[in-house]
Formats: sequence, C-alpha cells, structure tokens
Amino acid sequence: MSRVSTPSRRSRRRRRSAALIAALVVAAVVLVAVAATVAFSLGRAADVVASATPSAAGTPTPSATPSPSVTPTPTPTPTPTPPPAPAPLSPAAQSCDGRPTLMSVWAHPDDDIIFGNPAISDAISAGDCARTVFLTAGDAGKGRGYTSSRELGILRAYNSMRGVSGLWDTDEIVLDTGMHVTRLTPQNDPRLSVVFVRLPDGNITDGGFASTGHATLSKLLDGTIPTLSPTDDCPDVTLAQLSDSLIELAEAWHPSTVLTHIPRGSAFAPGDHPDHSVTGTLVRDALGSLPAVAPGIRYLVGYPSEKLPRNLDGEQLDAKIETYRVYTQQDEVIRCADRSACLGTRRFGEWLQRSYPKSEAELQMG
Repeated sequence: MSRVSTPSRRSRRRRRSAALIAALVVAAVVLVAVAATVAFSLGRAADVVASATPSAAGTPTPSATPSPSVTPTPTPTPTPTPPPAPAPLSPAAQSCDGRPTLMSVWAHPDDDIIFGNPAISDAISAGDCARTVFLTAGDAGKGRGYTSSRELGILRAYNSMRGVSGLWDTDEIVLDTGMHVTRLTPQNDPRLSVVFVRLPDGNITDGGFASTGHATLSKLLDGTIPTLSPTDDCPDVTLAQLSDSLIELAEAWHPSTVLTHIPRGSAFAPGDHPDHSVTGTLVRDALGSLPAVAPGIRYLVGYPSEKLPRNLDGEQLDAKIETYRVYTQQDEVIRCADRSACLGTRRFGEWLQRSYPKSEAELQMG
C-alpha cells in the first residue's frame, strides 16, 4: 500500500466522525425540543385537570337545591251574575216617593168628581198621589172648544181639592204602546197628574155623534170598528193598544187603589152610560190580570146610584159639591152657581149625594 493514501483515509474518517457528531448534536437538540414541548403540554393538561377537579380538602359540600315554595293558586271568586236590566220606564212614569198612589180611569171629564169623590179628594188631602185618566173627550159632539173648556174645569177642580191655585204643565206623550196622550201636572206638585186620551164621546144612546162619525168605545170593544180616531187628530187607537196602554200606565204608577166605572155584566150596570160600562170593562179586563193591582180595583156605581140610599153628608158632602161647582163654571151644559143650585140639578144632585164603590166580589156579575 503506498503512504500517500493514508492521510486521505484519515481525513475521510475524521470528516465522517464530525458529520456523525453533528448529526448526534442535531438529534439531541431535536429530542430536547420535543421533550420540552411534551412536558409543556402535559403541564397544561395537568393544570386544566387540577382546576377542574378540586382537591378533597377544598371540595365544598354541595348544598341541596332548595325547592321553590309553591304558592297555592287562589280559587277565583266567581263573577256574580248581574241582575237583569230593569224594564225601561214608560214615558208616563212619575215618582210618588213611596206614598200610596190612587189611579182612576173614567169615561168623561167630570165622572171622577161626581162618582169618584170623596175618595179622590181624601187621597189628595192625605198627601197621596192621584193619577186620573179620561178615555173620551166628553165632547158631546160639540167640538174641540167644548172639550177644552171641560178640561180646564177639571184642572180647576183639582186645584180646589189640593187647596192651591196654580198653573199646570202640559206634556204630549207617546206611550210605549204607541198611543198618544196629553198629560197635565200642576207646577211644583208632581203628586197629581191628569191624562187625556180624547177618544170620541159615545153619547147616552151609544150611537155616537155625527161630528165624530158615530164612532164609539162600544163599537171598538165589540169589534164593529177596528180603530177609534181621537178628537185631537192623534193617530188612531186599536182595542189592543188601548188595553195595553192601561196596563202600561198601571205598571208605571204602581197604584195601591184603582177607581173606575161598573163594567158590563154587573147587576149595577143597567141604566148607566154606555161609555161608563165599556170603560169599566176595559179596566177590569186589562188591570184585573195584574196580581199587584187587581185587589185594589174598585168599581163606582154610576147613573143607577140615584136609586140607592144617600150615604154622604156633612163636610164630606160639602167638599164634594164645592169641587163639582168649581168644575161646572167651565161646563155650559151643567153649570151651577152655588151649593143649592148644584144639588137642585136634575139627577146630578142625586149622584153627588152618593158614593158606592164595589169590589170584584160585589159586582154581582151575570
């Protein structure tokens, strides 16, 4: 082997050794880096576990989760059923402030003071309410002028009974039935009222008068005619409407007593004015069906009372005659100047000295 090649092999050996050492150093550095990385990662994981898992000494005793208290649901108070709405008041309704009310229904203006007194004047003197209804105008075929005069006489008679001279307010009223009426009430005294329906006068013969077409209450009640035309040009009135209107007035006024004429069929009816008998029948048929009203109905004997004994005298008779006298100053047919003249008027003087109210049981219906 030549000597020239020896140094070359050594040189190569040294270079390989240096390369190996360098590789080992690089590997060591890499291993150290990897180990550091792994250690760091493991440390972080341990920290995470430590923070998530408390030590036994520091583990707090879990407290029981409190159950929310249950507030009992209150039982809802049932909504009370509202009372039924009161029936609408009739346009004719008038308060009486708890005092008794006397309602009376008559055929003609003056029947009340001839046959209804002394009951009406006694009620007024006692402070009670008095509601008076006249079905016919009492026109006697003479027209509106005579009717107006008689109505004025009635108002003055009521002023006499209440002891006050004063004006009256007029109200034109359409009842719930559709019937038109005129109501007058004295100013500052709502206890009293007078209602005029103004149907045609039927005449003592029951044949009516030519000026009103011979229309009568009797024909309406018997169905001979379907309607009656009031003398003041208000709308025609049917029998059902008239009957329902009487009921409406009674329910509006709540009378404790009702006065009217003797009805048809009673033993006291023969010889009476036909308008009287029909009016009594209408009231009996209409108001006799009302339990709160029927017991208080009284039927006054009319024309036939002159055949019964006189049963009024003294102050009671004097007061009745004076009221009648005041009325007659406006009635050209029966005007009387004083007590003596009034008592001397044929038939009227006899009627004035009597008053015969009859209950349902006393009517002697045939």
